Amino acid sequence: MLKKILSGLFGGDRQADSGATAKAAEPVEYKGYEIVSQPDNQSGQYRVSGWIRKADASGETLEHRFERSDMLPGRETCDAMMVTKAQRYIDEVGEAMFAPDPRRAGESE
Repeated sequence: MLKKILSGLFGGDRQADSGATAKAAEPVEYKGYEIVSQPDNQSGQYRVSGWIRKADASGETLEHRFERSDMLPGRETCDAMMVTKAQRYIDEVGEAMFAPDPRRAGESE
């Protein structure tokens, strides 16, 4: 028990998964898109990130990785911020988010 207390005080027991991606939250539906918050845990702070998905006409799922620089202290707050920012992004960009990035045109797949 003393080891646990000292580790907590001196950072020896920092989250071993610091920098790791947290478990994905339940998807939120918005205008035919699915928003999935999956924040990166960085030293007790959560970075707003996750996925925006949508099924196309052929049934294939299109996917866009959504990452922002925002860091928040709580997981629930981070999930809420992810949904809010993703909704705004969907409203502004729409399906263009799934278009190939012209900066990566020369990369082989």
